[in-house]
Amino acid sequence: MKSVLAFSALLSLAWAQDLCSQYSYYSANGYYLNNNAWGQSAGTGSQCTHVDKLLNPGVQWHAEWNWSGGDNNVKGYPYSGRELPTKKTISNIGSMQTKAEWRYLGDNIRADIAYDIFTSADPNHATSSGDYELMVWIGRMGGVQPIGSSTGTVNVAGQNWDLWIGYNGPMKVFSFVAPSAIATFESNIKPFFDHITNTQGFPASSQYLTTFQFGTEAFTGSNARFDVWYWYADIN
Repeated sequence: MKSVLAFSALLSLAWAQDLCSQYSYYSANGYYLNNNAWGQSAGTGSQCTHVDKLLNPGVQWHAEWNWSGGDNNVKGYPYSGRELPTKKTISNIGSMQTKAEWRYLGDNIRADIAYDIFTSADPNHATSSGDYELMVWIGRMGGVQPIGSSTGTVNVAGQNWDLWIGYNGPMKVFSFVAPSAIATFESNIKPFFDHITNTQGFPASSQYLTTFQFGTEAFTGSNARFDVWYWYADIN
């Protein structure tokens, strides 16, 4: 038993990665992680993402950051993502199962905890944007708000969400915001796409899934630590 535990510890050390440059990236076992401090020029501070352990299936990681200035500007979105070896249109996806277990610590944190998913008519579109963006906010702190405006409460995947709709440049953004934080979220993301297909005219038959990601949008705060004890995603 001791030898098994020792071997597991060595594997954990081998997997551990510190991602501290703006777009530091790491991938293994069908998952990838990115420090993604894309908006760092809007404020002052620093951010690092740490790969703690690859699981079977899933990944464990955490991010630490300090940001000030530009209160309403996102400084970074440290995230974990699922690799997509086969590009499918949304209408050809049966399910997008996922589970996230997370915690936030820090002072005066302004951030959201969200899935960030892009689609495009071009299956080879750059993964940093798309024609459409679907966000599922399972937590928010400090009163931050999504792009656009609220269209009211909708019920998806067995619970209520505040649906926001807006534009980030030409990209249309749908954000489903939970009324209170969901520290352990286990669900199927496909019904969110079904909802915007049926009610908002989302063209599911011509839009390819290009990213499936989960992380935190960091606005401002100090001594922030975002722990993701477990994140798993699968597309069928």
